[in-house]
Amino acid sequence: MTTTAPGTATSSELLSVVASRELAARRTVFAGIGLPTLATELARLTVAPGIEVVYESGVCGAHPSHLPETIADAVLISGAEAVLSMPALFGCVLQGGHIDVGFLGAAQIDRWGNLNTSVIGDWESPAVRLPGSGGAVEVMANSHEVFVVMRRHNPRSFTEALDFCTTPGPDRALADGIRPLGAGVTRVITELGILARDGVGEELRLVAVHPGVTVDQVREATGWDLLVADTVSTVPAPTAAELRLLREDVDPDRVYLR
Repeated sequence: MTTTAPGTATSSELLSVVASRELAARRTVFAGIGLPTLATELARLTVAPGIEVVYESGVCGAHPSHLPETIADAVLISGAEAVLSMPALFGCVLQGGHIDVGFLGAAQIDRWGNLNTSVIGDWESPAVRLPGSGGAVEVMANSHEVFVVMRRHNPRSFTEALDFCTTPGPDRALADGIRPLGAGVTRVITELGILARDGVGEELRLVAVHPGVTVDQVREATGWDLLVADTVSTVPAPTAAELRLLREDVDPDRVYLR
């Protein structure tokens, strides 16, 4: 496959392509709406043809004819393997340990993979009020691992201290005497590169950068003293084939692509 010239892919396309590659060899994914949906659908057409996508509305094994605009979009129902009640979805599928990867977004993340999707600023008088948790707390606690896609990589989003902890990772939960099932956040895909950790007790570290991005740039854009892997690789740019699939097959109506 021929690699596209630098700058050809938009930010949304870059994030979707790189995130889709991380799903290779994964089987079940609990996907959020937006970039996680783009990534899982592209993975189905490339590196993970047998992937099973689960949505918070209770749809399991979704095969939508086109991208859903919300988790309650009727297009998710047609062709789905099953539609479960909320108690069955959260009590049996998630808490039963059947999700390989929980795919989430966030407004803020810290070095341990705790997430904020509630408020920016003071709780009583926030600068921005966000959607909140949804099912993210359960996804974090019970998925084998969690991937996070972040549109912005700056010190306000990658922060030393969250403005509010909506979704605690396993390290924070353990400090409160709770033992989560999964490893928490293991991958964070951003506009600058990829951060990773293996599980409980480890900080996120920089493992890869996008073409043209330096390690120093990522450090400067991170609100804590970022650990850097001994070897930092360069992420291969999106290929022409990946971009064609994303634009023409996955999201031709530009539901999420920008």
